[in-house]
Amino acid sequence: MDTETSYTEKCPLRYALDKIGGKWKIPILWELNIHEVMRFNQLKKEIHGITNTMLANSLQELIGDGLLKRVQYNEMPLRVEYSLTETGKSLFPILSQITEWGKKQQED
Repeated sequence: MDTETSYTEKCPLRYALDKIGGKWKIPILWELNIHEVMRFNQLKKEIHGITNTMLANSLQELIGDGLLKRVQYNEMPLRVEYSLTETGKSLFPILSQITEWGKKQQED
């Protein structure tokens, strides 16, 4: 394996896993794929076990990485909605394949 494809800082797999890795990012992305637009408390309710801090941090990282967008409406009470960007949506063929792989492994 050459240095461009080995698991170094320049590795595309490492880059991708840095963006979506961790315990909570994929569940957040998955819920937003299902529901399209969600508010913070809706995400918290759907993702069992996540703390407010972890949800807030994960949302910030996903926004910073260009996978989610955040829209704040200037009304009272303040309303903020999260949704996938086109880059975020582009992950779902891959995540669907991983899901199918997981189903097959559970059956075996």
